[in-house]
Amino acid sequence: MQGAAWWGALCVLTCGALRGDLAAELPPPCDSQIYCTGELLRQVQQAKFFDDDKHFVDMGLRESPENVLAAFQALVSGSPGVNVPRDQLNEFVNRSFNPPGQEFERWDPPDWHENPRILSRISDSELRGWAAELHSLWKSLGRKIKKEVETQPDHHSQIYVPNAFIVPGGRFREFYYWDSYWVINGLLLSEMSNTARGMIENFLYMVERIGFIPNGGRVYYLRRSQPPFLTLMMDSYLTNHNNLTFLRESVPLLEKEYDFWMRNRSVTVTLGGSNHTLNRYHVQAGGPRPESYTDDYQLAENLTEDSRQSLYTELQTAAESGWDFSSRWFAGTAHSGADPLQDTKSSSVIPVDLNAILCRVEGTLAKFYQELGVPEKAQRFRSARSLRLQAVQSLLWDEQLGVWLDYNMDTQRRNPQFYPTNLAPLWAECFPDAGYLDRAVSYLETSGGLSYKNGIPTSLTNSGQQWDFPNAWPPLQHMVMEGLAKSGSLRAQEIAFSLAQNWVRTNHAAYRKYKAMFEKVLLCS
Repeated sequence: MQGAAWWGALCVLTCGALRGDLAAELPPPCDSQIYCTGELLRQVQQAKFFDDDKHFVDMGLRESPENVLAAFQALVSGSPGVNVPRDQLNEFVNRSFNPPGQEFERWDPPDWHENPRILSRISDSELRGWAAELHSLWKSLGRKIKKEVETQPDHHSQIYVPNAFIVPGGRFREFYYWDSYWVINGLLLSEMSNTARGMIENFLYMVERIGFIPNGGRVYYLRRSQPPFLTLMMDSYLTNHNNLTFLRESVPLLEKEYDFWMRNRSVTVTLGGSNHTLNRYHVQAGGPRPESYTDDYQLAENLTEDSRQSLYTELQTAAESGWDFSSRWFAGTAHSGADPLQDTKSSSVIPVDLNAILCRVEGTLAKFYQELGVPEKAQRFRSARSLRLQAVQSLLWDEQLGVWLDYNMDTQRRNPQFYPTNLAPLWAECFPDAGYLDRAVSYLETSGGLSYKNGIPTSLTNSGQQWDFPNAWPPLQHMVMEGLAKSGSLRAQEIAFSLAQNWVRTNHAAYRKYKAMFEKVLLCS
């Protein structure tokens, strides 16, 4: 997909009883009978007027939702008990909706300039020219939402935010949460700190008004989040611009987002007589995902009603992880001949990467509060990080393999399969001592994950899902590389350098051939 992950290459250039979620407070549902649920959505999506289900739910309304729903109801009344005839339904859609993308006004990033210092640090002239072309893509990926989306929010699925932002590109016409961590790091390399800060302010705006950050900037994403990188975005920004005033204004909302994850996405597992609280992805919402309606509906069509709704919640939970979809979430109980996606049970998994991210968030919040002179808050997060470190080591560390593994709460076992996220505690610096680093590096060397010249595969299971072999994804490459590079181990740093060289070479070759960057790379042995 053109533009969807070019930022990855730019950045690289440089068991027991379960207790439920703690005092859970559900995020506000999207109750739109057009964009999120209801008969209009069902009939239009199943009519397949568009190749991509996302197209319809990204369309804006030409008039009020009340009038659009009344017009649809008039069609339904004329066809009691059956779907509206296709030609009438198509005419209704064309009459009632605008094409996607009309909610944006023209915007050119004012802090973009042609020659950021990063370019002069690239000695190879061909790579420097490529980096300059990637740097220019910021101008085509920037978006600013029209004021009318703020004044008439029910006419759009786009969620209004006050500042311009960078979209992934292609079919993705809105911001995405965890993608934006790498986008912001790329913007900072490009010396576009005002745009980066504006994106952070947008996320703070969401936390203040919604209580958390949704998966992406659409109302149909309002029941799920994505990996919680906001505090780490702020850390990246402050590393480049030491602005304690901005931090002081923002840190209560960083803490509020952290508390959302602890209230709504935490579980306590008893192991060896000790209780350990860690986090998981867990979306409590039924129904097909509006942007993938027909895929979800057809997948669950032949299931019982209870099984259907359970599957819908598991699919949304997998989407919250960013890994939609992967054998990583399969329970291994599907009968022969069934679509393996029906076996998705992502809410049963305590993922290594999510807990590594939150471990790093806790350490960063402790640092922030220490810098701001709030020692009691700093101590809160130091203690939280210490407890998490103990829990990660007790529940996720596998002594036999010498690495951290996802823990399945249903089977009360760790998942021995290879994923780059098994090494996420190195990136988060969430491990007790160098002995664990050395063992994790040995694991990586013998895992088979380094056997591919174009990058580290997302898994070694060829399931047909995009977050599996033979695909390699930029965020995972970067987390492994950074974890190895900053470790202080010469052996680990050499692996990181080799991985970075291979990743740059692979993306450069693809760009030369297609004049585009792709969200994932197909590996060759």
